[in-house]
Amino acid sequence: MIKAEESAGSWVRDPKTGRVIAPKQQPGYYPGYSTLGQKAYWDAKTREVVEDRVYNIPPIRFFTEEEALTMEAVCNRIVPQDDRTPDRKIPIVPFIDERLFKNETDGYRFADMPSDRDAYRLGMRAIDETARTIHGVPFVDLDSLKQDFILKSLHDGKKLAANAIWEKMSIKRFWHLLVTDSVGVYYAHPWAWDEIGYGGPAYPRGYTRLEGGQPEPWEVDEQPYEWEAPPNSISDIYEPGPGAGSVSGQGATH
Repeated sequence: MIKAEESAGSWVRDPKTGRVIAPKQQPGYYPGYSTLGQKAYWDAKTREVVEDRVYNIPPIRFFTEEEALTMEAVCNRIVPQDDRTPDRKIPIVPFIDERLFKNETDGYRFADMPSDRDAYRLGMRAIDETARTIHGVPFVDLDSLKQDFILKSLHDGKKLAANAIWEKMSIKRFWHLLVTDSVGVYYAHPWAWDEIGYGGPAYPRGYTRLEGGQPEPWEVDEQPYEWEAPPNSISDIYEPGPGAGSVSGQGATH
């Protein structure tokens, strides 16, 4: 059981009342919806692949123990899951680790980047070295806000420390690799599909309601609610880019 006094500082809040919104087994705007509840309508191979993401979490075989801990801390800030109960947190690092262990790639590499394997090892060193240089402790020992500001420096392409490492690869391309992998793993998981109301694989049943934005018979209607980021996060800060219009910090869905 989660103790509110220990964890509430990381929970999202109701912007009208300021009250925290406690973690849920299924956060998002589609309460009660379960993509896996439709698995009987999928072909056998699709069912196997999707269920593996829930029931067969790969072991850590590429990252060292220290790298894995740093990666966990990093992914917890890129894709925060404080709105999920512990038993429903989506594992991200094990699947990135599996890709790197198997040396699976997209089949191309930018000229200013090393291999994905080397990029991750260098990147974890750079993030940790930045934390130690600025704050005197490893990245995993920093509070969430300090972690956010270090990761934002990667997003902004600012080399706060570890210059020798960043000379070996593009800081912005590494950030793109890190975010792409983290978000890709998260939204490949059926629990994330529940969160966004995704209907799941369409084969072989197919979709029937192709117009008007109506949900399929097995889907549920969206039930949005207002929320804002916790005070130990900078995710609500919006910085307009060149020619950007006005957009709220929350953006679109939860």
